[in-house]
Amino acid sequence: MMACSLFYTPYDPNAMEPQNRLAPPSIEHPFGTDNFGRDILSRVMEGSKTAFLIGTLSVTIGLFFGFLIGAVAGYFGGWIDEIFMRFIDAMMAFPGILLAIVLVSVFNTGMQNTIIALGIMTIPSFSRIVRSGFIQVKEFDFVKASKAKGAGSMRIIVKHILPNVISSITVAVTLSFSGSVLAESGLSYLGLGVQPPDPSWGRMLKEAQPFIVSSPTYVIITGGVIMLMVLGFNLLSDGIRDLRDKKA
Repeated sequence: MMACSLFYTPYDPNAMEPQNRLAPPSIEHPFGTDNFGRDILSRVMEGSKTAFLIGTLSVTIGLFFGFLIGAVAGYFGGWIDEIFMRFIDAMMAFPGILLAIVLVSVFNTGMQNTIIALGIMTIPSFSRIVRSGFIQVKEFDFVKASKAKGAGSMRIIVKHILPNVISSITVAVTLSFSGSVLAESGLSYLGLGVQPPDPSWGRMLKEAQPFIVSSPTYVIITGGVIMLMVLGFNLLSDGIRDLRDKKA
């Protein structure tokens, strides 16, 4: 759906037809129309681009900074680990979505600030996963042997430690992606995420809520695509984890 929306949507996602508002599913509008007469299928397709863009960029931000913090803390340990982990503990003192709401409220709404807020929200989980992997792998004999031969820290990290923690990071990425999509939908539902006229699944669900009785398909379809997206990436992470465990 997202790939198709890059070059085609059945209608202009923002084109309004007031005379055709809340139309049921039909051949012309397979998912029906919303309260402004806009084609729901086109808006769901356009909203998938928003979800993937925000999910990908926010996870990239969280992974980049989380990996740096976790790798440095886990590899070097000592006072460096203590300082970095106390910083991460302070971030984790706030629930992730609450931290995102605070950041978006302070720095104003919009797609860019939403991406930054969700990226910051994912940093603690990535840093802890990476740190745990580094602490475990750096004690392996082949890592100690490389240190004894005079290998530099960067070579040890890239050649020996990273390949052994990449599977755990991949699982974390898929889980964080689905979490970011769900969090963005929640922010948009509250009016703090992506702003009109850009389609967002969360805002579409909010707009559909008053018509849950008169036009239930509007709510079901919008909520369904969010559920399928999150469920799909959770199942993908489970599959990756099972594959990793079999190889282990």
